[in-house]
Amino acid sequence: MNVGVIGGGIAGLSAAYELSRRGHKVALFEKEPQLGGQAATFEIAGERVERFYHHIFTSDSDIIQLIHELGLGERLVWLDSRVGFLYRGRIYDFVTPRDLLRFRPVSPVDRVRLGLVSLYLRRYKDWPRLEGKTAQGWITKYAGRRNYETVWGPLLRNKFGASCGEVGMVWLWGKIHLRFSSRSRGRERLGYLMGSFGLLVDALAQRIADLGGKIYTSSPVSQIVVQGEKVVGLQVGGEFHPFDAVIATVPSPAFLHMVPQLSGEYAAKLKGTRYQAAACLVLSLKAPLSPIYWLNISDATIPFVAIIEHTNFVDPSNYGGRHILYISNYLSPHDPRYQLDSDQLLEEYLPHLQKVNPNFEPGWIEQCHLFREEAGQPIIAKNYSSQIAEHRTPISNLYLANTTQIYPEDRGMNYSVRLGLKVSEILDGG
Repeated sequence: MNVGVIGGGIAGLSAAYELSRRGHKVALFEKEPQLGGQAATFEIAGERVERFYHHIFTSDSDIIQLIHELGLGERLVWLDSRVGFLYRGRIYDFVTPRDLLRFRPVSPVDRVRLGLVSLYLRRYKDWPRLEGKTAQGWITKYAGRRNYETVWGPLLRNKFGASCGEVGMVWLWGKIHLRFSSRSRGRERLGYLMGSFGLLVDALAQRIADLGGKIYTSSPVSQIVVQGEKVVGLQVGGEFHPFDAVIATVPSPAFLHMVPQLSGEYAAKLKGTRYQAAACLVLSLKAPLSPIYWLNISDATIPFVAIIEHTNFVDPSNYGGRHILYISNYLSPHDPRYQLDSDQLLEEYLPHLQKVNPNFEPGWIEQCHLFREEAGQPIIAKNYSSQIAEHRTPISNLYLANTTQIYPEDRGMNYSVRLGLKVSEILDGG
């Protein structure tokens, strides 16, 4: 079978690789010049680093298996992670049970409740029972209002903005359950592919080519061509490419635009999809900003949601001694800040970096890069399972695999790999 795959991110590459292994003739089309999607890379000091921060958890079995299958196992390292929480100008360690007991912004009783609720969610598996609950309501009830207002509320507001009160408890359960699964004896260990996850992208592309597949970059698909309620091919620029089946791994609005023939309940589910946009400012610094890898922000006056200092995870010697800092933000695509260029956004952020480190000076900055993704984070509301569009669309031999369909887990490279495997199996009659 000739199969067209739209999108060269991890999900698209995973699907194209799996289908090629199964004997299908595959062609993949990516609109950008570079493959990888949100796992695409750029260079600092001659070394590749991701445009958006990436790591994997010890429970990420699909991507770990793929890394070894592609011969990259020796590049995969497991490193200690240090998580922090910025509250009213002070950084608190936020990894071990002892750290929670030392978290002074809430009372001793609330610290105990915070720890017990985290432990409960780590071990809890019956997530469908949480579907009718919002994260705000559930956390307020069981962890207490003070813990919600100090810890979970700011994190939800930072991620989902005005929609934070709608977010389903299953989403928060997934984040806590996954994060704690990578902890052993109170410490968190995360995985990284030395040389960047771009190596995984390269290896997948090479295997697809070795198996006879074709990959086209800088090739945006303008239309999924349908005849008689059956997909027949893709229109790419001025050229028609015939296919027996098509898998799209693009965001839901882009998919609807490519195939306007979709209607009814399926189209309604796609139209109901909402996203927060992601804006990530990446700085190359002469000195570290803090000793923390992942710093969550609980301060409404700070205009970004987290600081991920990559070189507090991977040693800066790998980047010529530079310190690499991601300043993460999630915004409505209509927020004026999402339209700012890198210099404008940096100017807005600079005063707030001194709240993290009073010694910070703009002269520490050597390079500044800005990367955006309009469909950065699907908004996962309560009862979300009933809102998910199926992989198999109403149009014969047309399939969708995107981040809105990753549930109860949240988006991430491991689940993008799994998404590609799953949709390939469905296409193949599994």
